[in-house]
Amino acid sequence: MTRFSFELHATDGRARTGKITMQRGEICTPAFMPVGTAATVKAMKPESVRAIGADIILGNTYHLMLRPGAERVARLGGLHNFMNWDRPILTDSGGYQVMSLSELRKLTEKGVEFRSHIDGSKHMLTPERSMEIQRLLGSDIVMCFDECPRADRPRDEIAASMELSMRWAKRSRDGFDRGEEHASRSALFGIQQGALDEDLRRESAQKLTDIGFDGYAVGGLAVGEGQEAMFGVLDYAPEMLPQDRPRYLMGVGKPDDLVGAVERGIDMFDCVLPTRSGRNGQAFTWNGPINLRNARFAEDQEPLDPTSDCSASRDYSKAYLHHLHKSHEILGAMLLTEHNLSFYQALMQKMREAISEKHFSEFAREFRRNYLGD
Repeated sequence: MTRFSFELHATDGRARTGKITMQRGEICTPAFMPVGTAATVKAMKPESVRAIGADIILGNTYHLMLRPGAERVARLGGLHNFMNWDRPILTDSGGYQVMSLSELRKLTEKGVEFRSHIDGSKHMLTPERSMEIQRLLGSDIVMCFDECPRADRPRDEIAASMELSMRWAKRSRDGFDRGEEHASRSALFGIQQGALDEDLRRESAQKLTDIGFDGYAVGGLAVGEGQEAMFGVLDYAPEMLPQDRPRYLMGVGKPDDLVGAVERGIDMFDCVLPTRSGRNGQAFTWNGPINLRNARFAEDQEPLDPTSDCSASRDYSKAYLHHLHKSHEILGAMLLTEHNLSFYQALMQKMREAISEKHFSEFAREFRRNYLGD
């Protein structure tokens, strides 16, 4: 049975469509992975996440190691069994959350010592421990442990951070390979770093390629640098990575971010935006995002998308959704989350079709005209 393979089906410019095959299922690319931080895609049942078209979801190493604990998840049959999701799961390494959520942390060559944001307990996360946690969870796609510095830091700091991440990438590779049974059925992705610096990105890509990974992520973006700067990096960074492996842009993004990144050669995405926005009354539509808390929707009898296959998009009026959110009813979060994730999956499907039919640039232009009013 195939451990991991990636097949390109079509290209249009730099945009690509293809398929990842793993033991737990196939992943059509470009792919959007709903974020299931704590073993749940918030406000969604796993079977509903699959029903709207998601081939793979993301789990979070940092949060799961703290609660309920990776060893406990392993005793309970692994993350798939624990949360009733039988398809592929990608787990991030925990590095970003350690840097962003921990009040007290100490970074050394060995790894990161930090205090839990939940109860203040002390922990040490290293490349080897990150691989062990992801193995205990039973992850299908494992991410290297890395450091993600802010893009506005001095260049020498960003360079030193990138070089540390590359040393950690080699230790992650070695730690993953020691996993034997887990390594025989899962995959490991490296993470390119270098912030907004083209030379550092090139050096990072070369070091990762020399180590060798199943896929490659573009890390260190969507951390406050803005879309223009992000696209500036994506104009060159994906092309530095192996053509025959999937490229994953971590933590992105808004619908127009996804279209622009696919245009530049990205194959995989994850982001909390569709679920977080759904819980806060924002709906993504083909004509741009709308805030259903706004009083103008109080008597709007139209659904969000009458042509959608998603019942949340098609069968409930904006007036009702407005009422649910103004009343703080749980159903409001559930319906808008389902709608947003359905919209994201529909967007990915339309991009795959446009690439296959060789009219992606026309699709992207039309999408931006409707979504952004360009």
